[in-house]
Amino acid sequence: MFLIIVLIPVRCFSCGGLIADKYFEYKERVKSGEEDANVLDSLGIKRYCCRRMFISSMETIYQVIPYYEVLRRRMTEMQSES
Repeated sequence: MFLIIVLIPVRCFSCGGLIADKYFEYKERVKSGEEDANVLDSLGIKRYCCRRMFISSMETIYQVIPYYEVLRRRMTEMQSES
């Protein structure tokens, strides 16, 4: 089983509102089929700047893995050359 890392900021970049503590509940409820807007409203996230932090966050591990694989391949090539 893989651990999926999501880098959600603790506070909103614009207003400084605390948002990280609500992220996992948001993800679970959206995954269960609830509407994004309704979940954000019920969690008390009313400002559009805070809402954007939830909607625009992505699971960064999928962006990092390709670079790690290239780095690992390059390291093994360098070790085999010496």
